[in-house]
Amino acid sequence: MNLDDLPPLRESLAAGGITAHRRLGQHFLLDLNVCRKIARLAGPLGGELVLEVGAGPGGLTRALLEAGARVIAIEKDERFAPLLGALEAAAGGALTVVLGDALALDERVLGALVSQKAGVVANLPYNVGAALLLEWLTGPFRPRAMTLMFQKELAARIVAPPGGRDYGRLSIIVRALCEARIVLELPARAFTPPPKVDSSVVQLRARTPRLDDRLTEALQVVGRHAFGQRRKMLRSSLRPLGGGALCVSAGIDPTVRAQDVPVQGYLSLARAWLDRGA
Repeated sequence: MNLDDLPPLRESLAAGGITAHRRLGQHFLLDLNVCRKIARLAGPLGGELVLEVGAGPGGLTRALLEAGARVIAIEKDERFAPLLGALEAAAGGALTVVLGDALALDERVLGALVSQKAGVVANLPYNVGAALLLEWLTGPFRPRAMTLMFQKELAARIVAPPGGRDYGRLSIIVRALCEARIVLELPARAFTPPPKVDSSVVQLRARTPRLDDRLTEALQVVGRHAFGQRRKMLRSSLRPLGGGALCVSAGIDPTVRAQDVPVQGYLSLARAWLDRGA
């Protein structure tokens, strides 16, 4: 069997009696033309190792394999094991299916991803998208590039510039570590079943050289405090870290609010907090 011999995705789902589970944030993308477009947006994939999370019935998995990628596909829902197993058999060694939680990868899988500098291409489950992105930005596996689908509102927060309501803790972490842009928008009707919101595909490419780990951790702490009380002036929201004195030492106006401080300002605050012996 090869990829062309596999049945249509809808037929495979019907044969297995599989429907989406809302508690797992499942919304299937069954249009292979859309899946192929996402794979193309990820760039040249021939011979590259790619992690896919939330493989589901395998639509995007097929597209990645067709593009020449070597794929590690993670799927938590064991109902998809037969469908993904058939795809694995047809892939000629280019696909490894792992049934489990992407937030708790075993050391063997994690080691392969890190050592081979894998990228990530995924239609992420809505309920864990932000957590997975933060893990990949700050954890041991930091992908060279990511092409990820999120619900539209979350995508807006990821790429948001300073000054707006979407700009927040996630925005500053992403902007400090990556270049990020929205490359595709998909309406809810593109999915089965349709979610209540539209979706966006975000492309992220890691900045080089990457931030020092201690500075990255400090940036998260500063961002968490600043945006935890985003309507207050920084001298108030950052009081547990030094308040107005910290702002002055970082060259930041203590009376500004969190959404008006650019990423470089937050990096200055993080460095100043570290210099104070954090």
